[in-house]
Amino acid sequence: MSSLSGVLQNATSGLQAAQAALNAISDNIANVNTPGYVRKVITQQENVVAGAGAGVDVTGVQRVTNQYLQSASLTAGADSSRFSVYSQFLDNAQNLFGDPSGADYFFNLPDTISADFASAANDPSSTLLRSQALNSVSNFLGDANRINTQIASLSSTADSQAGADVAQANTLLQQINSLNSDISRAQLNGGDATGSENQQAEDITQLSSLLNVNVTARPQGGVTIRSTEGIALVDNGASTLTYNAGANTPGFVSVTTPGNGSQPEPITIASGELRGLLDLRNTKLPGLSDQLGEFVSRASQALNAASNASTASPPPKTLTGQNTGLDLPTAVSNFTGQTTIAITNSSGVVQQSVGIDFSAGTISVNGGPGAAFTPATFLTQLNASLGASGTASFTNGALSISASGANGVAINEGTSQKAGEGFSQFFGLNNLITSTGLSSYDTGLASTDPNGFAPGSTITLQVSTSAGNPLRTVTVAVPPAGSPTVGDLVNALNNSATGVGLYGTFTLDAQGGLTFQGTQPQNAQVTVAQDTTQRGVGGPSISQLFGLGLAQRSTRAGSFQVNPTLAADPTQVPLATLNLGAGPGQPAVSPGDGSGALALSLANQNPVLLKAAGDLGNITTSIDGYAAQFGGSIGRDAATASDQSTSATAVQTAANAKLQSVQGVSIDEELVNLTTYQSAYSANARLIQATKDVLDSLLAILP
Repeated sequence: MSSLSGVLQNATSGLQAAQAALNAISDNIANVNTPGYVRKVITQQENVVAGAGAGVDVTGVQRVTNQYLQSASLTAGADSSRFSVYSQFLDNAQNLFGDPSGADYFFNLPDTISADFASAANDPSSTLLRSQALNSVSNFLGDANRINTQIASLSSTADSQAGADVAQANTLLQQINSLNSDISRAQLNGGDATGSENQQAEDITQLSSLLNVNVTARPQGGVTIRSTEGIALVDNGASTLTYNAGANTPGFVSVTTPGNGSQPEPITIASGELRGLLDLRNTKLPGLSDQLGEFVSRASQALNAASNASTASPPPKTLTGQNTGLDLPTAVSNFTGQTTIAITNSSGVVQQSVGIDFSAGTISVNGGPGAAFTPATFLTQLNASLGASGTASFTNGALSISASGANGVAINEGTSQKAGEGFSQFFGLNNLITSTGLSSYDTGLASTDPNGFAPGSTITLQVSTSAGNPLRTVTVAVPPAGSPTVGDLVNALNNSATGVGLYGTFTLDAQGGLTFQGTQPQNAQVTVAQDTTQRGVGGPSISQLFGLGLAQRSTRAGSFQVNPTLAADPTQVPLATLNLGAGPGQPAVSPGDGSGALALSLANQNPVLLKAAGDLGNITTSIDGYAAQFGGSIGRDAATASDQSTSATAVQTAANAKLQSVQGVSIDEELVNLTTYQSAYSANARLIQATKDVLDSLLAILP
């Protein structure tokens, strides 16, 4: 009887195991097309009683997974999401500049300006041609403003989407943590946890598309999720992510782990859609705006160089410059060479000629002996030299020169030079294009010049990694009165204890530009969190004067406009030049002179220094040459991003296919298993029946 009981137990356990397997197989077949479903199988072990086999026990139901392939799939998905969103935004940014083969392509507009001024040079008296040239300049500047505004809109969209991604990630972390409890409970009770595990795997896949994560299985069931640094995002509870995005500082993600008193800690987002959005928001789009600003600024500078070397015919009564951001003694310092200011009558005949020799430090009248001046006495000596013919004044950083009576003012730049600009151009006295702010950060300042900022006023700098994570916030005070120079200010910024010296160096270049270079291996970047400094009364701050921080530099492309005076009266467009070789009584400015217009038409072909911005470093080339490089770099970036997206998507497809081949449901395989376990079920059922028949026969023969 005991032997028959053992046989019956073996057959019963086999029947139960076959039934459990058939249930798993039926679930597999029913979910063959269910996204995220992972094939499941039963686990069983031999049951031994008193050293003898007693059938099998079904120990559980588990999903057929491969940890390596799962990790590869998550990594590929994160990369695909990163490059997909990056490519999408760059493609939109590229489209803002127009079709390279179309007439309205942005980088073709400088050529249109050149052609229109060339036409005006052939007929300087034509108001229509003057207006057409001004319209071309206005279109160029208007398009630059439009493009820059839309780039800023793209950056704002990326910022908002990053915030939404972090909110979604927090929801997923909560769900994954909740499923951990369900899975552990089911496994502890010997239940089927595969449904919860499948849902959790789907949540992890969605999470990894937002940010890269490290996933490990927990012994008690469920998973632990950590950041790149190893910070637990899901373990004994779900952490909370926060998107930190200041108006002028890089965006980054921090994490607060469960528990009282936990402080948010920045984490590295190496991949996923968030990485792509942070790259766009922190670096690429502001860099594109900065590069656009540099291009438009230098194109305007090239046109202004030509217009300041030219004059209207007859010359205007007053030439008024724009705010240099400097006091006059500092603005006049460091000039070299010579320039000439002429007062002419309405016929263009010189009435008074004032020659300024910056190298010798003298001002002469009508070719006479020079009178000495210093930067501090320049304005007084200039007014004395103009005498009754005119006056000069300096207000709010701007120089103005006026002629008396019905006369006009014309300037010959000569050999004057400071920070790559002539005297009239540096002060913007006869600009074709004006700006609502400081558009060129070539201040012309030398390290020995007074910095002019109020001692003790402060600038707060945010030092961040190249990925945007904060490293340190420093507040630098303007040195006291005993250390008043620009060099002292640069040293204060570079101080290792109270400045940014541990992470990089600020350098003042030959043109008076101030730039920061991070040191290896961090390659830190600096942004301006707050700036309360001011140069003089009502003057610019340190960040405004030197253009520190992408937030400051990325807005300048929209600050340019055609000089309102010229827009209102096209006859004032400087299409002639002051001829210092004209004989006595002969016009030095002639009505039919188109030499100034010709110079304006050639302005885009002259070599200029363009500072590092966006993807391009310092480069000396023409505006036309830079336009070709700039347009080409935008196209290359968009194409590269598209290729990266395509490649990452292909890798993701391959990784998912490989994973699916392991954990996906194969109908053919399941049918084979179905047949096998059906046969096993039938065999065990027949064995039970046979055992019953034997027992019935034995019982029948008993008395």
